[in-house]
Amino acid sequence: MITLRLLVVAILCALSAATPAAKPNIVFILADDLGWGELGSYGQKKIKTPNLDRLAKEGIRFTRHYTGAPVCAPARCVLLTGRHLGHAEIRSNGDSKNGRKFPGQWPITAHAVTIAESLQEAGYATGGFGKWGLGPTDSTGSPIRQGFDRFYGYNCQRNAHSFYPPFLDDDEGIDSINKDPIPGHQRKPTGEVKAEDYRAETYAPNRILEEALEFLDANKTKPFFLYCPFVEPHVAMHPPQEWIDRYPKEWDQEKGVYRGQNGYLPHPRPRAAYAAMISDLDEHVGTILQRLEQHGLVENTVVIFTSDNGTTHGSRDPKFGVGGVDSAFFNSTAGLRGFKGSVNEGGIRVPAIVRWPGRTAPGGKTDTPSYFPDWFPTLCAIAEAKPPKDLDGESLLPVIQTATPSPAKFNRHKPMIWEFHGYGGQLAVIDDSWKAVRQRVRSKKPGEWQLYDLNRDPAEAQNLATKHPEIVKRLEEAFRKDRTKSEKYKLPIYD
Repeated sequence: MITLRLLVVAILCALSAATPAAKPNIVFILADDLGWGELGSYGQKKIKTPNLDRLAKEGIRFTRHYTGAPVCAPARCVLLTGRHLGHAEIRSNGDSKNGRKFPGQWPITAHAVTIAESLQEAGYATGGFGKWGLGPTDSTGSPIRQGFDRFYGYNCQRNAHSFYPPFLDDDEGIDSINKDPIPGHQRKPTGEVKAEDYRAETYAPNRILEEALEFLDANKTKPFFLYCPFVEPHVAMHPPQEWIDRYPKEWDQEKGVYRGQNGYLPHPRPRAAYAAMISDLDEHVGTILQRLEQHGLVENTVVIFTSDNGTTHGSRDPKFGVGGVDSAFFNSTAGLRGFKGSVNEGGIRVPAIVRWPGRTAPGGKTDTPSYFPDWFPTLCAIAEAKPPKDLDGESLLPVIQTATPSPAKFNRHKPMIWEFHGYGGQLAVIDDSWKAVRQRVRSKKPGEWQLYDLNRDPAEAQNLATKHPEIVKRLEEAFRKDRTKSEKYKLPIYD
């Protein structure tokens, strides 16, 4: 009897050893316009972000991570296709112009290969929940036609200007969520501004979160890719009142109400409202982390959090930024130069946190330069999926999978490239500590190349171009060689 039991145990152990380990689940959360310094783990002192701060303590924090572009659509294109702005199909924001009320942005083509497609082929269930921005549902850019089994949220970025919109996109259909929706742009030059005047029945971020959790629940027993490009803290400011009430009323007594003079919606307490949006986002991240714990999925799930670009910039009234945001009050760029729409550090350097229990060192930090094209090869390496051959990034696994809190840098095989066609046209090239920037490249009088040593000057205050012309020449040549001409995005000075 004892011999028989030992034999059964041995057989079970052999079968267990022969069974391959389940592939890791991947949760990728993308904030919208979250600034470099707007999380507690990145030095924020006023805004409460306990869940993301805990994620940073349990994982690794990147201090030199860069978005693919300084505005929404091209950043998402670079992220999902792994091609930098010199090769990307989308190099600036732009509507599809197909005549619908909320048509969506210019679509990526059927030839584009997304992360979702590669993971889908590797056996992953794929779901996207939040803001898409890469093509209408009736185009080649539809998320359902680009590798996602499920999509719920804002297909069009302009529809996402309101958190109480008339509808949200539901796969390739429409889910009407507000009978009396709130347009994302209004002004109130006089009279009392009340937050409740700009609310309707259904708060879109909550509905998006609910659908994301349903997808997680439905796929908890098999590998899944949960992509959550959440809409907060992009204005208009529409946060729940309970979060506004948690922040001091004294904050807004100095500047007073915001009346919509810089676009988007008025708000009686703009500073508290902006902090509330980020705290609400943090709470949604916490809810996803709790659901992973509930299902016992923490150990086998990689969680990645980052932002699509830097914080909102200024506008007509110097008292407020666009939509009433006061980035100076919160020190949102933490001393970096530039904002959203700029290839300077404040526009493209973004928070990035990765937690993979047993692989990432808790409380880790890396100053390895990295950017959005790196995520495609990284996720394929995690999922043992086959990536396309023409990706521009590097796998970050050597940085993520480390037992040391301060992993060593790896050698990137080529500089990081930005060819941004918005805001007058801007170029940037980063090679380790050196960064070359060129502004107004689509104007009649393009700016000259500027050069910065980011190790010594992260604020880009001292232009070293005349002192190191050989480095400028090398980085410009790297840009020339590593870009593709585009009929849609012409660049006469280099085409």
